[in-house]
Amino acid sequence: MKRDFLSINDLNSSELQSLFKRATELKSGKDRSSCPLIGRSVGLFFEKPSTRTRVSFEVGVYQLGGQPIYLTPKEIQLNRGESIADTARVLSRYLSAIVLRTFKHSTIEDFASFADVPVINGLSDIHHPCQALADLMTILEKKGRLSGIKLAYIGDGNNVVNSLMESSAKTGMELVISCPEGYDPNQNIYKQCRDINNKIEIVRDPREAANMADVLYTDVWISMGQESEADHKRQQLRGHQLNSSLLQCAKKDAIVMHCLPAHRGEEITDDVMDSKASVVFDQAENRLHTEKALLEFLIS
Repeated sequence: MKRDFLSINDLNSSELQSLFKRATELKSGKDRSSCPLIGRSVGLFFEKPSTRTRVSFEVGVYQLGGQPIYLTPKEIQLNRGESIADTARVLSRYLSAIVLRTFKHSTIEDFASFADVPVINGLSDIHHPCQALADLMTILEKKGRLSGIKLAYIGDGNNVVNSLMESSAKTGMELVISCPEGYDPNQNIYKQCRDINNKIEIVRDPREAANMADVLYTDVWISMGQESEADHKRQQLRGHQLNSSLLQCAKKDAIVMHCLPAHRGEEITDDVMDSKASVVFDQAENRLHTEKALLEFLIS
């Protein structure tokens, strides 16, 4: 029976642990000659442009011996009125898996319901689970554990935060989210995750969130598709910048994370982004290794 990866909740705790173990092996160079996807093709259907998601999946599929095929709405018949159902059914006859990066999460859910091959969420308006996998692997690398780690997220309560909440519920990680009123993460996900892990909370003061944190995390204030409200969001979020003053509230050995791209000078300052505490580029690299492990798990 095929497995999809639409949110972190599609993997149980033991599967997450196995995936991180395998990703670490792949990163170390073990099984470099192994090509579990040889003769397989993976479709990458992107409604939104991307740097990390596109390149990490293209390289990952290639390194596993497979063929990545990049698709945009203009290049397939969805742009001319073909249904999601028909597109999913046809692509399932050609491909071994499909990665979707889209706007509406319902698009991915609909596609997965008609596809006969695994569907992977490369990003939607509600979830960013592939990013969360890389985030968790990075914290494991730097801190040696997830349970009991305090992660402070500062900024807009977006899809990244939703996936971090699900990650915290799975791992026992403490998560404190600091965002202004009106910018909270998805409340259904928050309530569901808090029922599992009551150390997930929302506060308004970023210093309170950052106090004795092991990890400080932020993301852009203006996501793709939100350009029309950019000025208002910047005004509302200006007190939630990850800067050196906030970093001083955290533990001395705290690490700084950002899923990129970064708008330096807005949600994060240069001195923090480029500091010794920053693991931003290790985090970006780990997209490749966790996605390779995920592809192996879902397809092989």
